Amino acid sequence: MPPRHLVRAAAAAAVLLAGAVGCGDGGGLHAAGATPTATGPDKLWPDLRPASSPAWDYEDGDSELVRGVTAPGDDIHRVDPVDVVRAEIRRHPAAYTGPKATYRETVRRMDDCGGTATGGGAAAEGATPGTGASGRGCPVLRAYYRDLTGDGRDDLTLGFRLLPGNQTAVRVYTVRSGRLVQVMSNDDAVTGVELAGRSVIIRSPSDIPAYEYRFQWTWDPEQRLMLLTHDEMLRTGDGKHAERRASTAAPSLSPSPTTSSSPSLPPSPTTSSPPFPSPSASTP
Repeated sequence: MPPRHLVRAAAAAAVLLAGAVGCGDGGGLHAAGATPTATGPDKLWPDLRPASSPAWDYEDGDSELVRGVTAPGDDIHRVDPVDVVRAEIRRHPAAYTGPKATYRETVRRMDDCGGTATGGGAAAEGATPGTGASGRGCPVLRAYYRDLTGDGRDDLTLGFRLLPGNQTAVRVYTVRSGRLVQVMSNDDAVTGVELAGRSVIIRSPSDIPAYEYRFQWTWDPEQRLMLLTHDEMLRTGDGKHAERRASTAAPSLSPSPTTSSSPSLPPSPTTSSPPFPSPSASTP
């Protein structure tokens, strides 16, 4: 006796054949036209001398020890996010406090952060409100905790507003021997941030309607860093609709990027999520 699956296959073939004969051309196959010939990639300029150094600095080549901030018991939950941002300000005076500092307003608003922002401080421009002791002018966003390095312990994903302007600083920190180490740094105009597996995905607006940029930073255990592994532009919706929304929203935008109070970040054309996940989505 033939196997059952062969019997079923033969019966199905007979039914299909009978249907084809009975229906004539109504159920027959039709040619889809000529199939394009598959071609392999053509290597251009084979004699071109390879570049020996990167064209841009992606700021992903080194980890950075955060001096003056410790994690008792290697517990990153015991690190105050406000202290972490203040430590960065001290490490980079040219950007924050020097004569030509760009982000003086961030420093000024740090006075509104209070003694702690654990659990979140609410930034004035498009931030997700938190439940900590910070005031509403504090540029430090809610902290999120997840194991991004694969060592079984939570790491810290932290964001804060770079003021004046329309940029958000996104940082990832881990703990090594009780000391806080920054393993990722990205400054950009941000419409959304997501954590997925060992990756941080940052969405940024594009000047082309209905498109956005997406940058994926992924933990590399050999480099012991989060590296920029994907950089792409993706379509998010109807270009005509996006262009119409941009034109209707234009009058409400601040005329100068140097003012101390910038407009809220615009949502992605396909989502209304805040720059960071909602407070209820954080890992306790």
